[in-house]
Amino acid sequence: MTTKRRRRTRLWCLRHAESENVTAALAGALPNAPLTENGHHQALQAATTLAHEPIARVYSSTALRARQTAQPLATAHGIEVDALDGLVEIGIGHHEGSSDPAVRARTAEVLRSWVVDDHLDERVADGETGHAVLSRTTTALERIARQHPGETVAVVGHVASLTLALSRLCGLGASVWGAPLPHAEPFLVEHDGTHWRCSAWPA
Repeated sequence: MTTKRRRRTRLWCLRHAESENVTAALAGALPNAPLTENGHHQALQAATTLAHEPIARVYSSTALRARQTAQPLATAHGIEVDALDGLVEIGIGHHEGSSDPAVRARTAEVLRSWVVDDHLDERVADGETGHAVLSRTTTALERIARQHPGETVAVVGHVASLTLALSRLCGLGASVWGAPLPHAEPFLVEHDGTHWRCSAWPA
């Protein structure tokens, strides 16, 4: 029991802060979308929230908004941001960057089919399937956990890819549906070398 506790990895996970693609209601991964002014304030607040945590490493997706959210946290702990491709948001193919409400509705429909109905073959247009998103995001999170047994890290990602992966890893299933991750609000996920645990899903 003592050994298990010593090896447990604590991951403070959070969705990126408010970004221009969100306020402009644009769909897709949009890797170059920056934070809004409000988003920069949210990123600073997240860093303040985690200021007393023994953060050993800060990970983010390669998207600009995720890296901008992660930077104040990394700076506060005197470390660098490690950006991982596996943490990026879901790809929606040729609909990338669309402002069409129908595309956003279809994206939400596909995410629901993944999380609630376990229909991972679904995709938006020629974008990623749930299988692809789950595989790459889970691989990134498991890699992080393996590299930091007994340590605390921060992980900045995106609403859809984090929701799909963590709902599966932590056995939360459809219970997370209807509670989209808020911007820049850290929540704790733990990995003991075998099992994942998320004690409280932010709403």
